[in-house]
Amino acid sequence: MRTRVAIIGSGPAGLLLSQLLDLAGIESVIVERQSADHVKSRIRAGILESASVDLLRRAGAADRLDRAAIEHRGIYLQWPGRRQHLDFTELTGQAVYVYGQTELTADLMAVREEAGQLAFYEATDVAVHDVDTDRPSITFFDATGAARRVEAEVVVGCDGYHGPSKQAIPAGLRQTVERAYPFAWLGVLAQVPPSTDELIYAWHPNGFALHSMRSEQVSRFYLQVDPSERIEDWSDDRIWDELSARLALDGWTLRTGPILEKSVLPMRSFVTTPMRHGRLFLAGDAAHIVPPTGAKGLNLAIADVAVLAPALTALLRDGSTEPADAYSETALRRVWRSTHFSWWMTTMLHRHGDDFDAKLQLSQLRRVVDSPSAARELAENYAGLPIAGGEDRG
Repeated sequence: MRTRVAIIGSGPAGLLLSQLLDLAGIESVIVERQSADHVKSRIRAGILESASVDLLRRAGAADRLDRAAIEHRGIYLQWPGRRQHLDFTELTGQAVYVYGQTELTADLMAVREEAGQLAFYEATDVAVHDVDTDRPSITFFDATGAARRVEAEVVVGCDGYHGPSKQAIPAGLRQTVERAYPFAWLGVLAQVPPSTDELIYAWHPNGFALHSMRSEQVSRFYLQVDPSERIEDWSDDRIWDELSARLALDGWTLRTGPILEKSVLPMRSFVTTPMRHGRLFLAGDAAHIVPPTGAKGLNLAIADVAVLAPALTALLRDGSTEPADAYSETALRRVWRSTHFSWWMTTMLHRHGDDFDAKLQLSQLRRVVDSPSAARELAENYAGLPIAGGEDRG
């Protein structure tokens, strides 16, 4: 079959790109190796920047988000004996929104189904071909086992770290840099109302802890652990005891309840360049991964699409090559700014060295909460830099 844009991956990046292209009158086909139910069930990010929400509204995919998302003015930074609120709205004029990636994915799937766009789920042996030509293609076996070939004018890889798209960039041209961190996050989803009105980022001698939420009845927690930790060794009681210790503050009590899900998430930073080769474009986790401390991963994927959608529209509808030629450089400016911010937040809040490092971390935390300029720098990066490039402000 033929289409104008073949998209590999039906996470938020691929779905949103397909929707934006459809609004511009450009046909696309999505190919995804997982089932639709599996994609909808992946519990990942939960914070959206204002610019991300604005783009989702323009895409016609924010009706439920506008009703259900929880607007947050900022975050709390904490270390033993002190919890300090940073008001992003006061510092930058921008808020952030709590809305789970599972909900966003379901919303985007719904608008794509309503538009009648074709998507293949449970595809196997996906491969990318001929990206150096003006007729690239992808091949795969569909859910019935039938061999498929989709010819397109453009292929977009939104297929994550393990997908085939970035491998289609010749090894001699592809550069990958990454940083593995010496710790991981134990993530917990619990059926319990949040004990806080906004997220708490806590430095503690035992390790970092984060209190987040997904709704008025469901809370999300994270604990810094060793990457070798086995989830079987963390009983519910042990998790609640450690969260209570790391988030402890006089006059404040952590609510506990049934734990619905728990998993161990390794921490790493990863960037591959370029994000465009011939008629192949990369977006989201196919090109970059950041540790979740700065809440940048999902927002970076959306920012990539915000740049890529108009670039492809200019190329395929108007015949203008300049925006597509600039896509990689434009997207990477924001990618590297957000990668630095995520690294900075991670190294400031996680125990990863000796007591000398700990004293430096506490000094940095005090600087952030006591200095309006330092607080504003964190707030600008967290609440969201300009969506088309990260060096224009902040």
